[in-house]
Amino acid sequence: MRLLIFGPGYTASRVIARLAESARIATVTRDTFADADRTAFEIAHATHILSSVPPGDTDPVLAAYGAQLAVSGAWLGYLSSTGVYGDTKGAWVDETAPTGAGRRAARAEADAAWHALGARVFRLPGIYGPGRSALDRVPAFRVDAPGQVFSRVHVDDIARGVIAGFGGPPGAYNLADDEPAPQSDVIAFACTLLGRAPPPLVPLAEADLSRQARAFYSENRRVANGKAKRLLGWRPLCPDYRLGLRALSAITSPASTKTAPPPASHDQR
Repeated sequence: MRLLIFGPGYTASRVIARLAESARIATVTRDTFADADRTAFEIAHATHILSSVPPGDTDPVLAAYGAQLAVSGAWLGYLSSTGVYGDTKGAWVDETAPTGAGRRAARAEADAAWHALGARVFRLPGIYGPGRSALDRVPAFRVDAPGQVFSRVHVDDIARGVIAGFGGPPGAYNLADDEPAPQSDVIAFACTLLGRAPPPLVPLAEADLSRQARAFYSENRRVANGKAKRLLGWRPLCPDYRLGLRALSAITSPASTKTAPPPASHDQR
């Protein structure tokens, strides 16, 4: 296997770690992205290509190298976001749900473009893992938003899903755990593991949130993962946030108190 990864950030680096001993791995970073000759060589010789680069106004990888990717003959993968589904008022969504109605138009367009190339498009909800979980950053308050839930997934379950996708058919796959839950519940459980009292609940309308954080609370959905289970044979080793946080608790440094953050997102690579 010759694997080429565009954007070896937090999530893609976990894929690299799992394949380091079984594949030749090349990466394209911000510093090497403009080296067209070197990148063209890697595309031409890769058996598998994965992009974790989020779009700006457009997808930079497709804008620069889309034509070469289209004729490469390699397995193609793209790390997208469940934000492409927009707000479903808390309803479950699977890969047959319409996309493009959310607040991330560029992400939805990139998702569709990679899909059109025959890629495996992995749609990811809030990502957590070592150094990026409620154990590492306890906010000053919890947002009280009755009925609001978020889906999430452990970063190592994403890596396992991508690798499982090497043998799966092209298309979109939701990689999420089995239990969407309020972020306030996740923070409270993290505090239990840390042996400290959870921060107080503050109604959403009164919460002092950044524009980005408030945007997260503008959407409410539950992400179904049945397709990845059926077609890829994938199962999350952390099927809910409690198991995930317990697994992380032994390796997490003491938490600090900061302004309430939004749930971690794929775009925060």
